[in-house]
Amino acid sequence: MLDDLPPVYGGEVLHVHLDDESVDCEPVDLEDAKRFLGGNGFAAKHVHEHVPADAKAFDPENVVVFSVGPMTATPFQSTSRGVVSFISPLTGGFFDSTFGGTFPQAQKTTGFDDIVLHGTADEPVYVRIDQDGASLEPAEDLLGLDAYETCEAVREREGVGYDTHVIAAGPAGENRVRFACLLHDSRIREGVAGRGGSGAVLGSKNVKAVAIRGGNFQPEPVEKGALQQLVTGQMGDLMDETQMLQEYGTSGLVNPVNEMGKLGRRNAQREQSNSADAEAISGERLKAEHITEDTTCAGCPVACGKHVEAPDEGIEEAKIPEFETIYAVAPMQEVYDVKETIKTNNVCDEMGLDTISFGVTLAFARECYDRDLLPEEMLPDDPSLLEFGNDAGVAELARRTGLREGFGDALAEGSFRLADETIDPEEAEKYLYGHNGVEFAAHSARGLKGMSIGYATSTRGGSHHDTRPTLQYTGEHDETTEGTPEFAARSQHYTALGDSLTQCRFVSEGGWGKRINDRYRDAINLTTGWELTTEEVEEIGERIYNLERIINVERGVASRETDTLPHRVLHEPIPDGPAEGMYCPPEELRAMLDEYYTFRGWDQEDGTPTTETIERLDLADVV
Repeated sequence: MLDDLPPVYGGEVLHVHLDDESVDCEPVDLEDAKRFLGGNGFAAKHVHEHVPADAKAFDPENVVVFSVGPMTATPFQSTSRGVVSFISPLTGGFFDSTFGGTFPQAQKTTGFDDIVLHGTADEPVYVRIDQDGASLEPAEDLLGLDAYETCEAVREREGVGYDTHVIAAGPAGENRVRFACLLHDSRIREGVAGRGGSGAVLGSKNVKAVAIRGGNFQPEPVEKGALQQLVTGQMGDLMDETQMLQEYGTSGLVNPVNEMGKLGRRNAQREQSNSADAEAISGERLKAEHITEDTTCAGCPVACGKHVEAPDEGIEEAKIPEFETIYAVAPMQEVYDVKETIKTNNVCDEMGLDTISFGVTLAFARECYDRDLLPEEMLPDDPSLLEFGNDAGVAELARRTGLREGFGDALAEGSFRLADETIDPEEAEKYLYGHNGVEFAAHSARGLKGMSIGYATSTRGGSHHDTRPTLQYTGEHDETTEGTPEFAARSQHYTALGDSLTQCRFVSEGGWGKRINDRYRDAINLTTGWELTTEEVEEIGERIYNLERIINVERGVASRETDTLPHRVLHEPIPDGPAEGMYCPPEELRAMLDEYYTFRGWDQEDGTPTTETIERLDLADVV
């Protein structure tokens, strides 16, 4: 570690080579800390440096990077967030996914700001990490266990209970389901690195889990007292702004978004359910009948996590389905039984499946079945499982997907690859709902103009964690294109910055501001001792996002041609409800892309960051 690196950095990068079981460390570079902060920024640099542009997601040359940030385990609220990054088996490009719980703070105390897994293990293993380094432990007997069982089995083997912090792949990861996720089961709250296929990449490396034993490193903000004072001053706003999350978690969004007519239904053929149906799957219904307790990530006062029960489904305790999950496995399927939603969510967690990609892929398959586009030999033994409205079929097909059993094997490839297996791929592509191989989250690509351009230019595909929908739900850039491309780009800077600090998005938006502002500048400067301006803080987010774009350009998965939206968004207006008539016609998207590229300093013809932009952002030595 460099002597002048701020003492909030552990200062080391741990490289674990799975093929020969060797371990080595390198110091965190001060200039990289100032340019990329940590978390997502550090991870993007590692992926660019270590993964050849022609390597595929399941090749040994891919890496899995676990990163934390300079604010992790400091008084800055809700920074027990970890980042896992890799080349995605869905997109073929850069992907990062965040998760909460206790694992990130435990990683911080080891002194390793980044843990980089290289290569592929010869036999199934889990990776044990402590402040002295890493070792590979046999895991043949863990194969087939679900994600929760795996976390428990590793804790038992380590012998210190929840003092071992475990993140694990379920059967879906072992089976390389392209949207397999990772689940971290801590004493206080579950954390899920949900999107992009992190579980599949870990499975391809023959790694079942990563287990961390905390160490002695404690980050020391340079101006700890002043930082604490700043944090305390934001507490009132934070608690006021997150009342809904405290009550219902994200499930509280179901009714209000449905009332706007911007909640996908029946594979987004429509975007509003009747009020009784929406209420039946809402946060209010979950709280009244199923929530048993609040849960929270380490050091967070919001407690947006919840546990639920559904005795009729044999579920005594499970993680609450988030808003995104409810959208994907309920109205997108024409299913309005909240107990079935709880059951499906729990099956996905056990299998280690991204609930969004699973649900939207299944909704796509159901529409293809409805339109006779699926080959008969592909259909499940009971084709009614693919009918809209078949509630029990959703959980059953989630189980089959995790195991790649029967029709689940087709679903496991995701909707974009499934389209290629239909009777008429060109026709089937009209019913896809996603971008660049990743299925859209619950925030309407037609009803929110910021999401239209945001999804089209997202480095992660159909992710709502690049451009954010939050301000759009209060009327900013929801139904106008004026200034919206710049809004989308600056929102992408905001999320890249937040994932590099790393801070929970809900706490950022609720307590610190929905745009980069002087408060973030002050928090970073008090923590590190630097003297950044607000403009320089935003430039960090811009630099990171451009590096992600460069990775994708070099891999051939990002260009003007790929910055597009699916047929339904471009050509089918929302048919009814409060948002009736809204969509993003091709000429509107073209105009927004022109403005977006101009703001970004990207080439108008191919969407590539120009040499001038690369030099301005101090990326020339990186790329």
